[in-house]
Amino acid sequence: MSEDTHSGPGEDVPDRPGGTANFFRAINVQRNAKAGFGIGVVLALGLLALIVSNAGSSDYPVFYYAGLAFVLATGVGLLLTMVFTVGSLVRKVRELD
Repeated sequence: MSEDTHSGPGEDVPDRPGGTANFFRAINVQRNAKAGFGIGVVLALGLLALIVSNAGSSDYPVFYYAGLAFVLATGVGLLLTMVFTVGSLVRKVRELD
């Protein structure tokens, strides 16, 4: 039988100098996500407090508004994370030029 000279899955593979994790670290995705979702949560809680305080005679229970606040916080968080990350990427590209 002949020896297999190709490395298979699970065998020693040299580390790549770049990689996706290093790319995400370079454009600060984790910091951008914390900032984006933080702003989204603050905005949603502020609007929820405003709506609940004025919804005394509403036909809908408060937990419906809480569900809408969750959707708003998630949507704004994702949108701001994307905007902040694209901004970081543009700055990093300009830095390389």
